[in-house]
Amino acid sequence: MGPSERFAANLRKTRKEAGLSQETLARAANLHRTEISLLERAEREPRLSTIVRLANGLGVPAAVLLDDLP
Repeated sequence: MGPSERFAANLRKTRKEAGLSQETLARAANLHRTEISLLERAEREPRLSTIVRLANGLGVPAAVLLDDLP
């Protein structure tokens, strides 16, 4: 599993553990739901600012989303 796929898995897992839908997370992170979907399917590489926004929306440190990345 490459870095994009690992990030996607971390994002999906963390979002589900938080009990959030993609749409709810998108609102909390000030992103579009489509962006969340693309990231969770590893079809888009996240920018650092996006990772920080996602982490803030999930209420976790950004390191959680970057766990196990090479």
